[in-house]
Amino acid sequence: MGDIGGGEAASAGEAALIPAPGRVAAPGGAAAGARCVVDTDTGIEAAEGTERVARWLRSTIGAATGLPFAPYREGESRTQDGRVRLRIVPALADELGGPESYRLTAENRVVTLDGASEAGLFWAAGTFRQLLGPEAFRRAPVSGRDTWEFPALTVHDSPRFGWRGLLLDVARHFMPKDGVLRYLDLMAAHKLNVLHLHLTDDQGWRIEIRRYPKLTETGSWRTRTKFGHRASPLWEEKPHGGHYTQDDIREIVAYAAERHITVVPEIDVPGHSQAAVAAYPELGNTDVIDTSALSVWDTWGINSNVLAPTDNTLRFYEGVFEEVLEMFPSRFIHIGGDECPKDQWQKSSAAQERIAALGLADEDQLQSWFVRHFDTWLGARGRRLIGWDEILQGGLAPGAAVSSWRGYEGGVTAARAGHDVVMCPEQYVYLDHRQAPGDEEPVPIGFVRTLEDVYRFEPVPAALTEAEARHVLGTQANVWTEALEDARRVDYQAFPRLAAFAEVAWSRLPAPEERDFADFERRMTAHYRRLDALGVAYRPPTGPRPWQRRPGVPGRPLDGPPPNR
Repeated sequence: MGDIGGGEAASAGEAALIPAPGRVAAPGGAAAGARCVVDTDTGIEAAEGTERVARWLRSTIGAATGLPFAPYREGESRTQDGRVRLRIVPALADELGGPESYRLTAENRVVTLDGASEAGLFWAAGTFRQLLGPEAFRRAPVSGRDTWEFPALTVHDSPRFGWRGLLLDVARHFMPKDGVLRYLDLMAAHKLNVLHLHLTDDQGWRIEIRRYPKLTETGSWRTRTKFGHRASPLWEEKPHGGHYTQDDIREIVAYAAERHITVVPEIDVPGHSQAAVAAYPELGNTDVIDTSALSVWDTWGINSNVLAPTDNTLRFYEGVFEEVLEMFPSRFIHIGGDECPKDQWQKSSAAQERIAALGLADEDQLQSWFVRHFDTWLGARGRRLIGWDEILQGGLAPGAAVSSWRGYEGGVTAARAGHDVVMCPEQYVYLDHRQAPGDEEPVPIGFVRTLEDVYRFEPVPAALTEAEARHVLGTQANVWTEALEDARRVDYQAFPRLAAFAEVAWSRLPAPEERDFADFERRMTAHYRRLDALGVAYRPPTGPRPWQRRPGVPGRPLDGPPPNR
């Protein structure tokens, strides 16, 4: 990691950049304390291929600052020759390390943003926004000033990982479309580039599938909701629901693409499926229970009502995935595959007959057969299956990738077997876990995971060899919403820890014990002001504000350090 706040450019400390870039230096020939200035005469000089970034600069930074950023053309008469230059420089990929690399140079009245690709250029524009200060994160000007200054500097930067993800669980508590778009903006502000959208579960089905309308007519709402942990005696006695139309999804995907974020959908099979079975009872194990009596689940936990391993179920979900692929261009499609109890399959004569007919050893291999079917189906259509680490049970299809959530072990096993891995261990980056001990934390879930704990998270398991570690695509923070009933609760659990996670995912940090958390905290002092401007209801360093608490709502705190497995 570069020296933020010292070294080659003493003025770089004013930048307080998050995530920390690779290197910050004074531009060649710049005097100590030199400044760069942008104002109403500053134009945008957009080279070929940079038009989308230029549009984002005008619509986002221009809207916040009031600067017009008019097109700049060489030779035009101007009061002063200020400009923001946008260029694609493919050679930066080799020079700095990958297609998302960028170089920012700011001196006098010229800011030059060079990206190895359009994505790299977009991240450079995000760094430029941070340099302008917190007001650049608002939606309209507040100061009335027409001149903006920041230190003259050069930034060389590239990400450590290609997958820098955030999971939003919109199945347990629905997040309306505008909330998802807002989180895409928050992700872009932190150089995160994968939104894992958890769209289906026992508690709700959130995506329109036109050939199966009951999935949203019936499956998208529940009559009431458990308030707090599943052991809580409290209920919110009103219907909860919502879903995204296919046009909503296309809007989300397009909005994400403008910010160089890939949206990876998750459609859960064969577990976490009661909402689907409530809508179409024939999908369940009808020879074991009366599936027609099921409704969308109103509480939390692991549900025994799983999909039946029948040809009808396979055809149904192939129909679902056909429409999903039309909406999501993502190479990866997430199928869940976690927490699938085998009780009903053990009791089902139809399931046992299928095990015998396929020559399988047990129910774990039956689940593996289920996963392999969709791995083959997706592969034939140019996509790749990814699932939670339980899909390793019973054998894993060769092309499948793994989200390692139950610690490091699943990721190690998968990487050693030649499978690509996204590291998201619950003990470190499940942001629904509580942020501090004590009774003030709202609905305390899981282990204490402080801002510093997240900052010291290391995504690559130490047990992997260098060759095996190449299978680690990156890392992801997960925000599960059982106890997060609205956007403010999601904000509280996600921030400021998501800022620390973003630095872990982007920056080439030292070993966890050698990381300069004090420096990160100093930069966060400025970053909190950016979050304020963005309207983020984060947890303050001093603890929750009175209205952020949930007195009397039971959680499930776990004491002691999390197991390092």
